[in-house]
Amino acid sequence: MTAVFENPSTWRGERLQQTRAGLTLGFVPTMGALHAGHLSMVRRSRAENDRTLVSIFVNPTQFDDPDDLARYPRTLDTDLEMLRRERIDFVLLPAEADLYRDGFRFRVTETERSKTLEGACRPGHFDAVLTIVLKLLQIAEADRAYFGEKDWQQLELVRDMAAAFFLRTEIVPCATVREPDGLALSSRNRRLAPADRHKAPQFFRVLSTAPTPDAAVSELRREGFIVDYVDDHEGRRLGAVRLGEVRLIDNVTRGG
Repeated sequence: MTAVFENPSTWRGERLQQTRAGLTLGFVPTMGALHAGHLSMVRRSRAENDRTLVSIFVNPTQFDDPDDLARYPRTLDTDLEMLRRERIDFVLLPAEADLYRDGFRFRVTETERSKTLEGACRPGHFDAVLTIVLKLLQIAEADRAYFGEKDWQQLELVRDMAAAFFLRTEIVPCATVREPDGLALSSRNRRLAPADRHKAPQFFRVLSTAPTPDAAVSELRREGFIVDYVDDHEGRRLGAVRLGEVRLIDNVTRGG
């Protein structure tokens, strides 16, 4: 049976009992609107740990557009039913008031890698992401935490932050899960208009096949995308585009 916790302090009491019993914990932090990509991380956590905790929290500080925050899909009842079917042990549903008692006065700021790509397009975004991830990792007290490779820049920053602050939690990267047509699974995909959903797989195709980032940008624009960036970085090509009101990010490996 899945136990649901709303109060972080109550959860930490439960976690203390698990620790005393020698039970390992895997942690999957999410913003809800769960899909098969989330479930793949959940299943990996269940396979690698004695217990698994999933958190659902739509973090308001990482949205630079209030309308984007308002439109973000919230499907809590469906999410909980999916997690029960997966036989997840614990779900954490923290309130904003509990996580931001300080009013976001204290935050984590990375001064180099967070300023490019997503960071350049969305100033302050990674301050908010790293801050909430640090809070959740401290609350969860997990042995392992699972993050998707689709958000590659975020994954790198979280991994570096965990090392910099000597966190005991291992950050585990999880491969991107895709639709049969190549589109990376994302909670935002459900907001795509039908015509845009038909077009969206071209993003992955172009990232994978264009000879250079500039060529990718040109081809994506011809296909009707608004391009925020495409760039090659340490053997990986990363990109962000917009279709209608929906922003998509993705990345692919490059070279051998």
